[in-house]
Amino acid sequence: MERLLEILSELHPDIDFETEEHLIDDVIIDSFDIVTLISEIQEEFDVTISAKDIIPENFNSAKAIWELIERIEEEEA
Repeated sequence: MERLLEILSELHPDIDFETEEHLIDDVIIDSFDIVTLISEIQEEFDVTISAKDIIPENFNSAKAIWELIERIEEEEA
């Protein structure tokens, strides 16, 4: 989770990603950020995020993103 928070902070250093729960709903991160984030997550955590996983619920908070990563890791194991 710590590395994920670092990746998110690189995108937007001014946001408290540990507490923010409306990243998509409040347009804190946009589609370009999502593309960048997916690329970095796939490289850093060696997972493949499929198109079906790219939904607002999976990217609305750092916790939701982390749960997505963990779920994909389990599926790919």
